[in-house]
Amino acid sequence: MESFSRGWNFLKQAWSMAFKDRDLLKPSVYALIVGGIVSMIGIVPIIIAAILLGDTQFGNIVLGILGAILMFVQFVITYVFSGMTVHLIYGYLTKGDGDMSEAWAIVRRDFFDILTLAAVSTVVGLLRQAAQRNRNNVAGNLARAATGLLEVLWTQAAILILPAMIIDDLNLKDGAIRVGKIVKENLLLVGISAIGVRWVTGLIGFIVGAIALVVAIAIGGGLAFASGGSTTITVIGIVIGALIFFTVVMLLSVFSSYTNTAYNTCLYIWARDVEKATAEGRVPSQVQAPAPLAAVLA
Repeated sequence: MESFSRGWNFLKQAWSMAFKDRDLLKPSVYALIVGGIVSMIGIVPIIIAAILLGDTQFGNIVLGILGAILMFVQFVITYVFSGMTVHLIYGYLTKGDGDMSEAWAIVRRDFFDILTLAAVSTVVGLLRQAAQRNRNNVAGNLARAATGLLEVLWTQAAILILPAMIIDDLNLKDGAIRVGKIVKENLLLVGISAIGVRWVTGLIGFIVGAIALVVAIAIGGGLAFASGGSTTITVIGIVIGALIFFTVVMLLSVFSSYTNTAYNTCLYIWARDVEKATAEGRVPSQVQAPAPLAAVLA
């Protein structure tokens, strides 16, 4: 329960920053818009290939390649805008202001490193998909479990490697080594175990999403019932309900993306400062955590 309480308090601290500097939220909104547009464009060649080539070996290869490309592009979009958020939060915590022009410059500087991070995430995702398709034997079940674990571990690693790239200008290899060292020395143990940010954001997302779905169904179904059989009013009701639901889902996506990025950025900054203090012979426990973390750990 204490973990949930701290997660809730961190959420309030993170959004307090966002309300004081609205630039912190912009990359999450951009990611949602750009990701949606790319998905709509990217699905077109996949649909065309599926229709023209059908369920053939060559068709499956083409569909696999197109799917991998779309997955890679989506990872790039996610990491580019998350990287911007990382820099903006870092700027806000260190200088009192997040500068969008600096964030764009940092992302351009680290674009190749972001591509390598997205490439590895794509490979992990493809391995996971391949294992999911093989469900017929013990080996397939073991492979599915192993790739599932790999995906979880890599996802956790990637969200810390990205701040290492953005804040300390490290490449994929050096970023992975830095994060591995931090984790090995348990520098993130307190933050990860004591602050239930993901639990809080997940619970809020589930509750708000469920409420939005109920409201959408009530509005759509209510108008359909009140229409007396009118097709036009029924369709309008369904459209309104769908718009309400998907609008809430998009807002929840921005909420979750920003909150979790803020959390991971603060964790990395804290762990980095603790690591530096240890190397200098100072007492790690005396290192002050970034303000949003310090407020909930006090």
